[in-house]
Amino acid sequence: MDALISVYLHPRLGEVTLSQSMRARRISISVRASGAVRLSFPKEVSHERALSFLDEKAGWVEAARERLARRQVSVAPEHLFEELRRTAMADLPGRIARLSEATGLKYEKLKLSTARTRWGSCSGQNHISLSIFLMTLPEHLRDYIIIHELCHTVHHNHSPRFHALVDRLVGGNEKALNRELRAFTIR
Repeated sequence: MDALISVYLHPRLGEVTLSQSMRARRISISVRASGAVRLSFPKEVSHERALSFLDEKAGWVEAARERLARRQVSVAPEHLFEELRRTAMADLPGRIARLSEATGLKYEKLKLSTARTRWGSCSGQNHISLSIFLMTLPEHLRDYIIIHELCHTVHHNHSPRFHALVDRLVGGNEKALNRELRAFTIR
């Protein structure tokens, strides 16, 4: 057996899975999206030393759990999925039309998708696809993604000229908006 697995009840973090294995090269902690914590450590490291490491990193684990909880956009139940689709139909076509008008960037066609891998895309024919999961984002980030896709009607790449256009259209805030967007994931 490669790993010795046990569960430890930490006073601050609750249940932690301990994995002492031959493959582990060092003591490490992983935090899953569910909040589950795993402490892995090599065979030659004692439980006491591993648990001491966990105690030292308890603040980091709590911060990681909070960060992951904030990032989760949970949309599993069917009725929520349908609600998302309805609100997307009501919001996104008008939103892209207004932004197209305001920026002067024209697109050929809009398609709403259930894509979970990307917020939006723009084809070579300037057909823009927007994920209904955009509705889980704050309005200013929805606008940012739509402007990003509209800029692809001019530059079908992520060249410096493309980013310069996006940055100009979002008031010089492209980097900050992109950073903020990374705090969200589609689930």
